[in-house]
Amino acid sequence: MAEGRTHKPVVQSSRCQSCNVCIRGCPAELIPEYREEEGSLRAVLYAKKTARTASKETIPVPPCQEACPIRQDTRGYVGLIARGKLKEALELIREVNPLPAVCGFICHHLCEEACLRESVDQAVPMRLLKRFVAQYERESDRPKPRPEKRRNERVLIVGSGPAGLAAANDLRLLGYGVTVFEALPVLGGMLAVGIPEFRLPRDILQLEIEGIQELGVEMMTNQRFSFEEDGGSFQKRGFKAVFLSIGAHRSSKLNVQGEKLKGVLPGVEFLRSVNLGEAIRIGKKVAVVGGGNVALDCARSAIRLGADAVEIYYRRSRDEMPAIAEEVEEAAREGIGLHLLVSPIKMIGKGGRVAGVELIRMKLGEPDGTGRPRPIPVEGSQFKVGVDTVIAAIGQRVDRRLLRKFDTNKDGTLRVDPETGATSMEGVFAGGDAVTGPGWAIDAIAAGKKGAKSIDQYLS
Repeated sequence: MAEGRTHKPVVQSSRCQSCNVCIRGCPAELIPEYREEEGSLRAVLYAKKTARTASKETIPVPPCQEACPIRQDTRGYVGLIARGKLKEALELIREVNPLPAVCGFICHHLCEEACLRESVDQAVPMRLLKRFVAQYERESDRPKPRPEKRRNERVLIVGSGPAGLAAANDLRLLGYGVTVFEALPVLGGMLAVGIPEFRLPRDILQLEIEGIQELGVEMMTNQRFSFEEDGGSFQKRGFKAVFLSIGAHRSSKLNVQGEKLKGVLPGVEFLRSVNLGEAIRIGKKVAVVGGGNVALDCARSAIRLGADAVEIYYRRSRDEMPAIAEEVEEAAREGIGLHLLVSPIKMIGKGGRVAGVELIRMKLGEPDGTGRPRPIPVEGSQFKVGVDTVIAAIGQRVDRRLLRKFDTNKDGTLRVDPETGATSMEGVFAGGDAVTGPGWAIDAIAAGKKGAKSIDQYLS
């Protein structure tokens, strides 16, 4: 026994209120075999926290792990890091996550939101710990897993974003020959062209991609792929299956008068030009429309391009902003203004170029289809703002021209089997933003892993 204990702790689970008070000072919780007992303190807390989400057929896991889309063993790698076993922690992370360093910088860390420790003092900073281990990897030898077996079948991955990279990684480890086609001149998809370097350093992303290439995955840039009328184009190239992860690389339209004026820029395309180092002209006074991460990235990029004043206009309140809270705080520290409950109704032009924006104030009504309060215009509340650049970052959409041979949904996303990710074309599976619409990188990684598993089952 540890700490002088001579008996096992006993908990009356029916009376437990998950207050966490008893767990703070119980040294028996440090003993692994006690944590595994049905009646231990931690087991009772976990059972209560996961009761709403865990099915009866599964073994309850810690809330942090349950919240993670790829079920990362957060408790495991945090414990290893605490004991100084950095190599082992990295190996444990990479068992399910092929992009730990990327996640260490940009993940929206649902694991931390579910962390039990927050009710005691504060959540364990799991995202930063991933970043810490990634730094260790840069300064030491990278763990080099190898495929356990060799399969004769070749699989094509179309798109090298997080979903495509995750699928390529897992399929290669299963022994398949894997080739990645990327239409852009750089690898990484939206990780490379949709997220600014000040949020995701390019050497970090390159390190992750090189790790997957070292497994034997072939990756080709500037390589577009289209499906022929009969759907057999990939078989003609020697591939037995395809994972389609083309992302959502087009901006949604504002649908207001004057949107085609010079100086009105689509957010996704603006970020792509910035990240590819293309020449792009912006004015000194910039208005960004939107409240998501793309809007925040556009605003912070505009500051770095030399804008004197950048203001963000969002039609709901701060509580409804989909952007990561830390990014909103960073933008405020950089001097970027945030105007809530306002929406553009007209672009004001002068000489064919935008010179201002007419906006209207909003109020929140009943929830809409997204579950968020519906913004309602306040009659007679219009006002004008003088600007010389407007960046529209209200959403992203899939390029429908790439999906003409597939069944799609009304919003232009791919229609797939929800269990397998199979599309309407035989042998073609899909995942990521092309299926769900714009989402988080960790969700795309989860989709890529599911796609790899489905392809393996299909080919087996």
